[in-house]
Amino acid sequence: MRTAIQLAAEAAPWPDLVNWVVEAERLGVDHCWVAEAWGGDAATPIAGLSQHVERMTFGSGIFQVGARSAANTAMTALTLQRVTGGRFSLGLGASGPQVVEGLHGVPFRRPLTRMRETIEVVRMAEAGERLELDGEQVRLPLPDGEGKALRLALRPEPGSSPLPIYIASLSPRMLALTGEVADGWLGTSFVPEGAASSLDALAAGADRAGRTLADLDLCQGAEVAFARDEEELAVMVDARRKGLAFSLGGMGSADTNFYNDAYSRQGFAEVAAESQRFWLAGDRKSAAAVIPDEMVLATTLLGTEESVAARLRTWRDVGITHVRLYPAGDTMEARLDTLGRTLDLLPS
Repeated sequence: MRTAIQLAAEAAPWPDLVNWVVEAERLGVDHCWVAEAWGGDAATPIAGLSQHVERMTFGSGIFQVGARSAANTAMTALTLQRVTGGRFSLGLGASGPQVVEGLHGVPFRRPLTRMRETIEVVRMAEAGERLELDGEQVRLPLPDGEGKALRLALRPEPGSSPLPIYIASLSPRMLALTGEVADGWLGTSFVPEGAASSLDALAAGADRAGRTLADLDLCQGAEVAFARDEEELAVMVDARRKGLAFSLGGMGSADTNFYNDAYSRQGFAEVAAESQRFWLAGDRKSAAAVIPDEMVLATTLLGTEESVAARLRTWRDVGITHVRLYPAGDTMEARLDTLGRTLDLLPS
């Protein structure tokens, strides 16, 4: 299994982020995903951090397809591929209407189509073709105007590998698109025991393109922390309920919440609905309280070294090839200790 960490520009002072990446590479971590939600952008930190390490690869986790034009997404990706010396993967996601419409002022219409057409433009740019697409969401150049189809002046270095593209997908149709057109899956809200619905959708999409799941890098992430005993584990589990409640109730509206839907498909439909109901009513405490220990432990890597190792084997056995770790700790030293212990437990 490949290993990764994830960070965001707003998460810590810049020197701390640099030290975190440098030390993670020293421990043997393969990859760093840089988040972009409603804080810092992902491209700038990737450009800077990549200059402090030699082996680690980087990825946008994720660029929202509504936040940049398709051509600007291609320009940014090819620039980062150049700056990192070919150590960049383009992670894309649809996000949701709250962010896309509220922050970027772009209608959240037909996100699946926008995703497919954005990737088409990125591949055109990478191949040195004119950016010309008469799509349903992306139209280059605009008709009846003065624009003309252009080629980007920036091209990949001769002999470089194709730009890997990952899609952060949760819904069945976006999962199928991931299997069809992407090189990898950036997943979240993952329950390995309930993963069949997601993996089946990915496989169906891959089959449309004459591929199999083995052709995709399947990346999943979770918090990891080690408990000395059952009492400490209970405290960890209780602390995690708030984050799950936010995903179930706050990461979307009453009508559109992809995280809630994902957990519902993986065996927690009743809990997801009840927690969301409390959250939307403003009762955050009850929204967290209804989440059972079983759900927290199913979606995280919390426990003794033996139980965390067993969960990692379960992830591997269902097909996960790339694990994204969020190590616990109040200090960088503590987080590095957790990270190092976890790396030692990875299944072969």
